[in-house]
Amino acid sequence: MALARSTARRYAEAAFEIAERDDSMEAWVAALVVAEERLVHPEVSRFLSNPSVPATSRVVVLGRIVGDDVTGAQHNLLALMIRRGRFEQLPAVIREFRRLYRLREGIVEATVTSATALDDTEASALQARLEAATGARIELSQEVDAHLLGGLQVRVGDQLIDGSVRGRLERLRTDFTNLAI
Repeated sequence: MALARSTARRYAEAAFEIAERDDSMEAWVAALVVAEERLVHPEVSRFLSNPSVPATSRVVVLGRIVGDDVTGAQHNLLALMIRRGRFEQLPAVIREFRRLYRLREGIVEATVTSATALDDTEASALQARLEAATGARIELSQEVDAHLLGGLQVRVGDQLIDGSVRGRLERLRTDFTNLAI
């Protein structure tokens, strides 16, 4: 597993260096979005990773699937991964490329978990507060977990801010347990 991660990291870093060198970062980001949408489906990925099908045939199918939306160096990366038997690592390559892109752009990922979905106004307000608190651009994703009962849990990078009702109840229980001793 560690070898697969390091291989995916190497492909992503190489692609990222090419994107920076050629000043084509936006084209790479767009191409990887298309690749993720069209190529990561299990059936497609299984076919493009299948060593019993000649690599040249798989590359032709790749071209038909992505069409003119992925060309040049981005297409060459995908074709290289097919020829080298590394296509199954495409999702990891995309994740690593996105991580490098966010790092370059000063974007921090944050995930908010709430008992019910936040509306757009609440999500925007939370994003603005997180951006003010961190001094970074925040890319906010949302999850719903009814077990929270109410409130929010926010994960920014590796920091967890637990303002959920469940979290408060657990802290109260711990405090009462410690008092009983």
